[in-house]
Amino acid sequence: MSSYILSDETRAKYKRISTASIATALYKRGLRNQFIQGVVPVAPKAENMVGQAFTLRYIPAREDRNPITVFRNADHPQRVAVETCPAGQVLVMDARKDSRAATAGSILVTRLAMRGAAGIVSDGGFRDCEGIGKLDMPSYCANPSAPTNLTLHEALDINVPIACGDAPVFPGDVLVGDNDGVMVIPADLAEELADECLGMESYESFVLEQVLQGAGIIGLYPGTKEENAKKFEAWREQQDL
Repeated sequence: MSSYILSDETRAKYKRISTASIATALYKRGLRNQFIQGVVPVAPKAENMVGQAFTLRYIPAREDRNPITVFRNADHPQRVAVETCPAGQVLVMDARKDSRAATAGSILVTRLAMRGAAGIVSDGGFRDCEGIGKLDMPSYCANPSAPTNLTLHEALDINVPIACGDAPVFPGDVLVGDNDGVMVIPADLAEELADECLGMESYESFVLEQVLQGAGIIGLYPGTKEENAKKFEAWREQQDL
């Protein structure tokens, strides 16, 4: 488990950074598999999801171990994960990309939101997605799915390394989600990436403005012409960035 603690300052930076910029910055460092494949926002949110990972691992359900009565157990890992995920962190679920059954529903996700979690991500399904989508807390899953998790999944391990949508997720990694999806940032890169990506976001805002004014992209995106570098610096000063 990482000893890294995401600061309020760094969290605020990632609120302003797109998953696309993070993906590019990680690619420059040789990390190509940090986007959680196949998950989408249950409902679009105006603000990014940002938080460190708190994980739950599901394995395939075996019928003799997963009758409906297991939910009566006080130590059921799914329920325990919801009740122990720290405020400000993201509950990340490994359902082996099997979305034929729900990994959580609106009651559990609402409880997570009430406890101050930063979000929830599952590469499986959610049930009661309409209710989940109305929460302020960001939620991501593969698709809506009515069957209870017990039909296909057994919640087993809490806060261990997992896969989610083919991406490796270690407890304490930083997750950033926008309306495109979710990126997983290794904890030891979180600080340097935040500053680098803010610079990328500024340049792309400049580029988009130039393109809307009729500029061509060759030499502008990426910026390989000195004249564009000078224009960008003047633009930054004008924007007070």
